[in-house]
Amino acid sequence: MKSLALLCLLSASALAEPVSLFNGKDLAGWTADVPEADKKPDIQPSFIVRDGNLVSLGKPLGHLVTDKEYENYRLTVEYRFPGKGGNCGVLVHASKPRALYGMFPQSIEVQMESGNAGDFWCIEENIEVPDMEKRRPIKGDQKFGGGPKDARNIKNLTDDSEKPLGEWNTMVITCKGDTVTVSVNGTEVNAGTKCTASKGKIALQAEGTEVEFRKVELELVR
Repeated sequence: MKSLALLCLLSASALAEPVSLFNGKDLAGWTADVPEADKKPDIQPSFIVRDGNLVSLGKPLGHLVTDKEYENYRLTVEYRFPGKGGNCGVLVHASKPRALYGMFPQSIEVQMESGNAGDFWCIEENIEVPDMEKRRPIKGDQKFGGGPKDARNIKNLTDDSEKPLGEWNTMVITCKGDTVTVSVNGTEVNAGTKCTASKGKIALQAEGTEVEFRKVELELVR
């Protein structure tokens, strides 16, 4: 009985150990989904490994998606814009590919765009935050939701959590049950509940600007 209890304890401890989703050498465990490559299979890659970093070159537009699904986890991403600022994002609970605009997988996007890190974008999924009317501006006859005509952008809570361009930022995304919480450089910048998805794949974007990732690490939470 003691041996069984010890085995269970060790197994639980092992599950809590952080696991790197990027090995620093290649893109094993990930698959690129770049719509433009459908007709141009020899097109330049959107994602490469350079100097031990995972690099999103920004173009051609697309996503790098984990082969596995995850739920109840804490994801730590260390990233920087090595040149000019621009757009990128981490997508959690990703499922159906190209669900929006023939490009974006069904998911909740955690924005990394310089100046707006920690915003949520709802992509055929939905999540709620306090002060919805203020932080999720509605234009015209839009509704709260994740469709193309919905108010999909939920603003973060801070304007000064990011480091200057060229420096490394640490983003921590905690997904537990139907909640998603985001911190940037140690400051909580967003937290949502009643998420319409609780598990799925993780995706990194190529959305126009080069971004380097030196850590993509996942730890299961209970």
